[in-house]
Amino acid sequence: MIVEDSLILQKFEDEKTRNESFSLLLEKYQQKVYWHIRRMVLNHDDADDLVQDVFIKVWKNLINFRQDSQLYTWIYRIATNECITFLKKKRQKNNVPIEDLTEQLSQNLNEENYFSGDAIQKKLQEALLTLPEKQKLVFNMKYFDDLKFQEISDILGTSVGALKASYHLAVKKIEHHLLSHD
Repeated sequence: MIVEDSLILQKFEDEKTRNESFSLLLEKYQQKVYWHIRRMVLNHDDADDLVQDVFIKVWKNLINFRQDSQLYTWIYRIATNECITFLKKKRQKNNVPIEDLTEQLSQNLNEENYFSGDAIQKKLQEALLTLPEKQKLVFNMKYFDDLKFQEISDILGTSVGALKASYHLAVKKIEHHLLSHD
């Protein structure tokens, strides 16, 4: 049974059903947020930590949610920002150039049991590592999360036209990578 966001928000407004509301919210969005984050950081433990951080922020700020966007758009925006912040901190903490961070993520890809032995999926993930951060985000949201460009625009605060261009460039780069790394 899929619970409507309006019911989750309604239950959140009442102190007596607030915890139930949060349980429903987790049930509906936790797995989606996990995979959105996991595709960015590639490490299960990091993704788990970030999911916890995201839902702590959601819990603390849900009272201020103005409903001028959809709930999942708002949650994805928080998750995306947490990912970007995490990757920047990781890069700065280790004083690592972006190429080295990409290499480190690539090693994570090879070390973790992330793909259930699917070689094509692994090649796709390796191709994604070659993309700039914004193109990777747009591709992941469109391809894996099946979000519409308008939804991605709401999450990232970027025009639909720019997102379509980023997605198109990402697809071309991925195709090139896959064809040149047979």
